[in-house]
Amino acid sequence: MGVTIHFQGQLISEQAFRELVELVSSISKAEGWRTELIAAAEKKLLRVRDEKDWDYTGPVKGIAVYLHSDCDPVLFEFDKDLYVQEYTKTQFAGADYHIKVVNLLKATQRLFREFRVEDEGQFWDTGDRTILQNHLDTIQRVLEDMVRKNPNARVKVKESYGKISDFVA
Repeated sequence: MGVTIHFQGQLISEQAFRELVELVSSISKAEGWRTELIAAAEKKLLRVRDEKDWDYTGPVKGIAVYLHSDCDPVLFEFDKDLYVQEYTKTQFAGADYHIKVVNLLKATQRLFREFRVEDEGQFWDTGDRTILQNHLDTIQRVLEDMVRKNPNARVKVKESYGKISDFVA
């Protein structure tokens, strides 16, 4: 429900993977963001293709970026074919952090064979902060209305794996 940036693509090569990790690490250090390398011999990545589950299980590598406690981590989590399909919810961190995520993705875009981004805040395509802020404000009003209707509900629930759920009834 919240304003989320979905991204997917396949890196050009193993060299592009190394460059991505170096680039993301460098940007993160300059911004003061915490990073964590990802390396697993076997992991399940939940994916969707044509609105159907298309999960992957196998070796995974990459880098996670933690920009803000109210923002999902940005996970560059690649399968054996150097393919990534992820999302980052920025709703609770605000427009500045949404824009930082978009800028981080744009910085890595050149390393991908193909790279698709679906930005629910429309900043990726428009660069218009006003449109982004309108989306953030609309979702905030919707969440407030949902809480009024269900006072026992919780908003902004951090899950054990780092992602944030908008609303839990």
